[in-house]
Amino acid sequence: MVSGMAVRQHDIPATDLSADHSPTHAAAHGTHAEGQQHPIKLYLLIWGLLFVFSAFSYMVDYFRLQGALRWTLIIVFMLIKASFIVAIFMHMAWERLALKLAILVPPLALLILIGLMAIEGDYTFLTRVASFVK
Repeated sequence: MVSGMAVRQHDIPATDLSADHSPTHAAAHGTHAEGQQHPIKLYLLIWGLLFVFSAFSYMVDYFRLQGALRWTLIIVFMLIKASFIVAIFMHMAWERLALKLAILVPPLALLILIGLMAIEGDYTFLTRVASFVK
């Protein structure tokens, strides 16, 4: 009989844990004592895609694109390449959602705050310019 909040080990029913952690169980869930192994084909594919997107970035300069189109394309290609690197080479694609959110949400929040500060700075600047022009 268990008294109060204390639980003694002999009060817990014994189960056969070795059946849950057998090699076939581990293989079925894609885990192994040595860690996950990903096919080299995946890494070579991502390496090739990084090469292609780098070529696209250089093509922006080669075709002498200017203005907002140039910077938009450069930043889009940069973000795509960074996403591939983080997802595959840093193994973020295989992490739990909580870890992904813990790593990705703070920089996104900072970018949003920087954007809000830039908007407020433009408003303040334009307000001061309008008051000096009068």
